[in-house]
Amino acid sequence: MATALALGARNLGHAAPNPSVGAVIVAETPAGPLVVGRGVTHPGGRPHAERIALDRAGEAARGATMYVTLEPCSHHGRTSPCSDAIIEAGIARVVSAIEDADPRVRGRGHARLRAAGIAVEVGLGAQEAFRQHRGHFLRVTAGRPAVHVKLAQTRDGIAARPGTRLMITGRAANNRVHLMRSHADAIMVGVGTVLADDPQLTVRLPGMEERSPLRIVVDSALRTPVTAGLVQTARDRSTWIVATEKAPVEAERALRAAGVEVMRVAAGSEGRVNLAAMLQLFGSLGLTRLLCEGGPALAEELAKADLVDEVTLITASHAYDGHEPGIAALGPALAAALAGEGSLVRFGEAVAGEDHLAFWERVG
Repeated sequence: MATALALGARNLGHAAPNPSVGAVIVAETPAGPLVVGRGVTHPGGRPHAERIALDRAGEAARGATMYVTLEPCSHHGRTSPCSDAIIEAGIARVVSAIEDADPRVRGRGHARLRAAGIAVEVGLGAQEAFRQHRGHFLRVTAGRPAVHVKLAQTRDGIAARPGTRLMITGRAANNRVHLMRSHADAIMVGVGTVLADDPQLTVRLPGMEERSPLRIVVDSALRTPVTAGLVQTARDRSTWIVATEKAPVEAERALRAAGVEVMRVAAGSEGRVNLAAMLQLFGSLGLTRLLCEGGPALAEELAKADLVDEVTLITASHAYDGHEPGIAALGPALAAALAGEGSLVRFGEAVAGEDHLAFWERVG
């Protein structure tokens, strides 16, 4: 199961709108257990991990055990159900990490396997499988992707210098962030980050540049200039800008002419983009994993709306050295959430160079 989970984790961010599932088939031989097939959901969600593993195993799958990180599907889509393929291949036992939350499946895949005489065990690796499939579960039950907020702060809690970029984290932590990007369906920032930093929002780890995800800017009034790097490269890297219905049409035309996809949603408080409505739109378009790197303001608005599912907070070893007051990394709502006043719980920490990383996730 650890191998199956590792396979699924490797392809996170590239299986949407489907979950990134890992599957391993093990046959008993005179020399002991032997892995005869492995599979992971391919980009775009097809083919499924189970079918790839079965194809690789061939006749060796008969009488073998399949370890899979999510309940095999039981409904007809573009292909027949994976549960049927498992039955036809003669698999004798299925060890499944977790039941699928998709209403079209939700226990039916396991039931179909049991009805065919296959031994089914559920729960091995369930916690890690839930983390990997959180975005899929939220999309099929709540209609939105999972939101992972990443923030960096100095030792004294400052995240930004007004008007100009503030470099906080070192190379090792930055590499961790680029790896996080490679496992997201999309990276999201607010227009303030675009105006202050002119970010690329790409994966810049050697050999992984093509794993750069979709880029999203929350820009209620369409203030993103056509000269911004995100706009200038929009024909090479898919870029969405989300505005309210009252944003200027002329600005939309200019951005669309540059290759940007402009979307409009209803306004929420103070005339800004309604974040809940925006996430529902993203869910309908197949996004499951959203990494928010938009800085303190956007993170705070997401926390106020109770739309944060995971948090990574990176703290540098050095203090803020600016001459003018800096912008705090944590607003009141997010600070309260990280302190345990809500559904977020701290579940781990790590060190990257001289920087410290702490992790929270939603429970319940």
